[in-house]
Amino acid sequence: MYTPQRIAQTQHVPVRNLSYHVRTWGPANSTRTPLVLLHGWMDVSASWQFVVDAFSTAFAQGRRIIAPDWRGFGLSHMPTPCDNYYYSDYLGDLDALLRHMVPSGEPIDLVAHSMGGNVAMFYSGARPARVRRLVNLEGFGMPASRPSQAPKRTAQWLDELQQLEAGAIALKTYASVEEVAQRLRKTNPRLQADKALWLAQHWSAPQADGRWAILGDAAHKIVNAQLFRVDEALAHYAAITAPVLAVEASDDSLAGWWKERYTLAEYHERLQAVPNCRIALVQDAGHMLHHDQPAVVAQLIEDFITREA
Repeated sequence: MYTPQRIAQTQHVPVRNLSYHVRTWGPANSTRTPLVLLHGWMDVSASWQFVVDAFSTAFAQGRRIIAPDWRGFGLSHMPTPCDNYYYSDYLGDLDALLRHMVPSGEPIDLVAHSMGGNVAMFYSGARPARVRRLVNLEGFGMPASRPSQAPKRTAQWLDELQQLEAGAIALKTYASVEEVAQRLRKTNPRLQADKALWLAQHWSAPQADGRWAILGDAAHKIVNAQLFRVDEALAHYAAITAPVLAVEASDDSLAGWWKERYTLAEYHERLQAVPNCRIALVQDAGHMLHHDQPAVVAQLIEDFITREA
């Protein structure tokens, strides 16, 4: 099994009436700019361990690194049963978490993947003074929508709430942690077996019946009731003052997910709204590029965060 090179400390902190699970590396009293790592949908904060281990000693030594489990993922459990999650809550959670973990109000360096990248882009536009540098790993946003789609989307949301209540929307369980690791490798064949087995222990947990369940709320599978508005996204992008590094994997995830509904070319066009943005490509990697090429991703982060403005 994979052996972490840098051991994380874990704690639960109060965030908007929730008990948020947070992993940290490095000293709490560091004078260096804090580095905050945000995971994606159906993922957990432990997902960053491979990148943290790949950071150079010069970069990581003495630096406070903070990685939360988003609400309803990992060990950030909801206090009562929940049947829906709202995008705006992630923004509120991040703001509250930073007030708790970095009470000085100093700017942070932000690295975020997929859903976390989408949240980070909006947050950096809403709170530009709070973010010094932003690295967005495949946080593409969503296909453009039209107001005329709203009634159908609302109906879909209502239907899925009913399906969740009836138990028709659920997450699969597994016979063992090894089976969870196999599931991770089936989704991402590039994930090495030792890393998959280590990650499986943090991505799932044994239940009373002995089966292993994913540490993610099934309610996350319900469609968002609100449409994604490109004009609102671009307004947030335009308000970002931090330099942004948009990192993509060589496998075109957008083409696989959305076909012609949303393409890399359209994403690149949206990025033109960001005042200071560069694009980097990670070869031989898919959407989970921080698992596929952690050393490459770590070096990109280091170079971008430490380079002169």
